[in-house]
Amino acid sequence: MARPAETVSPPRSDRLHVGECLVEVPLRHVHAPNARRPVRITPKAMGVLLALARQPGRVVSRDALLAEVWPGTLPTDDVLTQAVTQLRKAFGESRGQARYIETIAKSGYRLLAPVTWDESAPPEIQPPPLEADTPAMPVAVPAPAPAANAPAPAAAVPTPGASPAPAARSRRRRALVAGAALSALALAVASAAALLRPQDDRAAQMWGDDLRGPGHDYQLITSAPGFELNPALSPDGRRVIYAATRPGRRGTGLLLQSTEPTGARVLTDPPEGVFDGHPEWSPDGRHIAFQRCGVDGCAVMLVAAAGGPARTLLECDRRDLISYSWTPDSRGLLFGSMHSSDRRLGMRVLDLASGRWRAIDYDASARDLDYRPRYSPDGRWIVFVRNPQLGDLWRVPALGGRAEPLTEQRAEIRGWDWLPGGEALVFGRRIDGETRLYRLDLRTREVRDLGLAHAQSPSIAGTAFAFVHRRPRFGLFRLELMPPPGHEETKERLFASSGLDAQPAVAPDARQLVFNSDRSGRYSLWWADLSDPASLRRIDGLHPETRRLPEWSWDSRTVLVVGIDRSGRSGLFEVTPATGEVAPLPVPVKHPLQALYLPDPQRLLVGAGNELGQVRLTLFDRSQVPWRALGALDDVSLAKVDPPRRRVLFTRLSDDGLWQVDLDLSPGSIRRLDAAAPTRWGYRNWDVAADGRIYYLDQTTACNAYLREIATAQPASARCLQVDRLFGTNGFSIGKRGNALYVPLATDDGSDIAFMTLPAEPDRGVAGWIK
Repeated sequence: MARPAETVSPPRSDRLHVGECLVEVPLRHVHAPNARRPVRITPKAMGVLLALARQPGRVVSRDALLAEVWPGTLPTDDVLTQAVTQLRKAFGESRGQARYIETIAKSGYRLLAPVTWDESAPPEIQPPPLEADTPAMPVAVPAPAPAANAPAPAAAVPTPGASPAPAARSRRRRALVAGAALSALALAVASAAALLRPQDDRAAQMWGDDLRGPGHDYQLITSAPGFELNPALSPDGRRVIYAATRPGRRGTGLLLQSTEPTGARVLTDPPEGVFDGHPEWSPDGRHIAFQRCGVDGCAVMLVAAAGGPARTLLECDRRDLISYSWTPDSRGLLFGSMHSSDRRLGMRVLDLASGRWRAIDYDASARDLDYRPRYSPDGRWIVFVRNPQLGDLWRVPALGGRAEPLTEQRAEIRGWDWLPGGEALVFGRRIDGETRLYRLDLRTREVRDLGLAHAQSPSIAGTAFAFVHRRPRFGLFRLELMPPPGHEETKERLFASSGLDAQPAVAPDARQLVFNSDRSGRYSLWWADLSDPASLRRIDGLHPETRRLPEWSWDSRTVLVVGIDRSGRSGLFEVTPATGEVAPLPVPVKHPLQALYLPDPQRLLVGAGNELGQVRLTLFDRSQVPWRALGALDDVSLAKVDPPRRRVLFTRLSDDGLWQVDLDLSPGSIRRLDAAAPTRWGYRNWDVAADGRIYYLDQTTACNAYLREIATAQPASARCLQVDRLFGTNGFSIGKRGNALYVPLATDDGSDIAFMTLPAEPDRGVAGWIK
């Protein structure tokens, strides 16, 4: 065991030696003996190392480390444990052989290895290979091979025995810092924590620490209160058009400005209650297509980029989520799936001069919904999102043919665009309580987190890059479901925090509530006794899935949660909130999305996705292992059990509306209850009350959180919960006793347009995170 070193003075350089390892502080690199390449640790792990290095050989308490490295937060011991684990791996320690860091039981940690700061001139630092930040949980990320024509790095060879002059040492130190800054910018997006599968990314974010990379050199070019949405860059990347809310008026108009934080010009100013949005700039830069929606319907419009009156291209069907982009020659628009009079059609091209349609001949089933199609820069491919409620990116040859999946995300994809050259693309994806941007390499199918948080709707033109920056805050509120006429409404906020609270699930006993929140710094499952606010606590050891609500057992003892545990195992878990126990269940499906209890505790319903973007609900007998499938129902986006009426209510990915089936999933018992609501996009925003009434939370032109009864010929009175702010779109809960509604409502919301220039790279034109 190494002898504890003496106390060292504060750092006097950017490099320190810890035992046999060299640590480069600005780059967060640890060079261990015999390692093929340096390991890049997270900022928090570096903070822990520096705190220990100031007192080598002495015990530093866990509380002191948490207070210093995570100031102003309420972290748990897990984050510190994971930081220390990452340091041990970087130093090359084997399990049970503490040569560098010793754990002092019930106290803290001690740095065993001697520490010295390198006061000699550092060598010239070459940018490190494009390699992922090393997460606490191991995630395989293949490092890109160097370019074939890349020049060999020039080695700096010091004169033996000579000491560099102070001026030279100062210049080298400045070069090191500048190089570190440039390397950090390139690495931030090239190689943040890898996302090879959704569960791997959640594992890294849950059990790792600050794995999302450093900040990026982007600026917000809009700052008005409200929302700026749907940016579209001009082909030359100098201007951006976007939709924006208008002070004191319902609706949005289109604004045009340069890619600088300057004043904007109004391009469209529709009447009150009308929403203009989703602008698409033609490749020749002359026209902008956009969508206009209001109480009288919707249409796809065309306006000159220089301004002037807009004209209607075609009327929209309210059943569709219209999506379109330009053909490479600027003569037509490529549309995603749309309804005709009797069926849904796949992707088609509208020729603007003749008004004629041309279908893309490719394999798409009647249930598939293909959204946001775009031609590749070379015109050879069309990439699109299939079934965007649980979407993946697909592609098909531009002239038609076989469609193939590009990702296995089964996620809510929030916009995408091509990167220059067409070898890769960037897409937004909702994960936990935020949206992030990811890079997809079309050759390797590798997906990487770009380190841009609270970002969605990317638009790229050359090296110009714009996106929507949105960081809302949601709180949980308890309201009366339908208060009597004339009754004063109360809106009670539960367990207020500065974080994002969502997906409240109230137990059948009306006493307990579980919900998801990032209030502790990472997304977790929380439990509370509603009669005792002090009972609130986090369920440790499980990172919950955010696409479905947790589901209570009918005796209010356990909860079914899809998620990932501390070991990185993803799947279905049964949680006992009273004890905090988290037990994995041997469900025989690969990608569970939802699970529900039936009145018979030995039977469970499990919804699971497949590689084709479809979802199947299966009835399992779990009294034996392996579980036995008793029945199944395809095309189910969300299900809820209504025991008093012996039915399962469900929505579909492929169509609007609500259906019911009996508890055995008998095909002959399927019946459609409502043809219009919920919409395919609002499939999570409904619940059934104790009396069997079904309520749906929607957005209208007059109210951003509008609750109404559906699936009945005589609906109860509807009500507006919140006029100006939005509601959480991933679920709410109705108490099965009394008249209580538990719903996430925005407490602070808005969005801006962000812009950055992709950094240039010699001889390649675009930064390494592009190539």
